[in-house]
Amino acid sequence: MSRFRLDNRTALVTGAGQGLGAAISLAFAEVGAKVILLGRTEKYLAGVTEQIANKGGLAEYIVCDVTDDKKIRSAIAGLAELDIVVNNAGTNFPEPFVNVSDEHLDYMLDLNVRACFIVAQASVQRMMQDGNRKEKGGCVINMSSQMGHVGSPDRTVYCMTKHAVEGLTKAMAVELAPENIRVNSIGPTFSATPMVQRIVDTPEKRDFVLSRIPMGRLATLEDVANAAIYLASNESAMVTGTHLLVDGGWTAQ
Repeated sequence: MSRFRLDNRTALVTGAGQGLGAAISLAFAEVGAKVILLGRTEKYLAGVTEQIANKGGLAEYIVCDVTDDKKIRSAIAGLAELDIVVNNAGTNFPEPFVNVSDEHLDYMLDLNVRACFIVAQASVQRMMQDGNRKEKGGCVINMSSQMGHVGSPDRTVYCMTKHAVEGLTKAMAVELAPENIRVNSIGPTFSATPMVQRIVDTPEKRDFVLSRIPMGRLATLEDVANAAIYLASNESAMVTGTHLLVDGGWTAQ
């Protein structure tokens, strides 16, 4: 892993208290980054921060809801430094298209799209305050999904939001390339997160999911965290505006 070190880099991870956000935070700390964990629930954030500290890593946390525009902008603007941001906070409420409630529609658009944009914008604004940014570089990783590339029953709103994230990623990458700020997305398949466990809650649902993954298993948290390490590291210095699918072949069919 020496080629993928993130020493002297500060990384912000949203939705960092559990699941993929926690796994990515732990992985970044293991390869030398100072990690700032951001989320809504202090006890989860404190627990992950303690795990990192116990392993000799550097971490702190900020309790903040990414859908609170004023607070999230203030939190990011107040960071002492920022080199990497993982835009991970998001959610899904699977339900038939004709039954989607206005409440679920608005909440998913607000969290998965609008908050993603604002976190990315505020983070880039903070990065560009550093006088040596072009030399140092910067990295934005938007957490998308395999559903940002295909359609699926009962996931119309989720697919819509993640397709939006893919468009945002490409446009940001083109505009920010002259500043040496790279922007990419990660598209995981179903993995062992609290959100997925809530969705794949019956043997029938699990069997359906596994039948769509040629590799025959769910992604692990480490599978996705390792992809984030690659995209954040100098080993991907010429990679921007693209997506890294960690989907076991789902979208290849």
